Amino acid sequence: MSDFRESIDIDRRPEDVWAYITEFSHVPEWQESATATERLDPGPVGVGSRLRITRHIGRREIPMTMELTEFEPPRVWGMQGVDGPVRPHVHGEITPLDDGRRCRVTLEVGFDGKGIGKALVPLVVRPQMRKELPRNEQHLKDRLEHSVA
Repeated sequence: MSDFRESIDIDRRPEDVWAYITEFSHVPEWQESATATERLDPGPVGVGSRLRITRHIGRREIPMTMELTEFEPPRVWGMQGVDGPVRPHVHGEITPLDDGRRCRVTLEVGFDGKGIGKALVPLVVRPQMRKELPRNEQHLKDRLEHSVA
């Protein structure tokens, strides 16, 4: 179950948006809390691929390993946190608009807490995400419409 769901329309082709979003080195460019990413598997990206995302949560830098649970280019991706005190689950969809000239990006995000994460999720993580998710989508839109060729 998702805690948050946000959508934004982007004036770029779905394929362009997909290529940017699924090049995970771009995550810190458009997600405010992300400070670093690292692919953990060689080869092509697909279901089962893992990456480490380090996020600034509250006053801490928290690395978390994410595993792709869905990967249907150029439309759907999903990820699940597999370690650490805060384990996000993310579902993203790209819906073509105007015969594929534009698209709508929808992100759904939820969290499970383990150990100290049981306290962090309701007290720190959800309030931070409530503010950050709409801004992240706006950063994505701005980046794709104005900065990325």
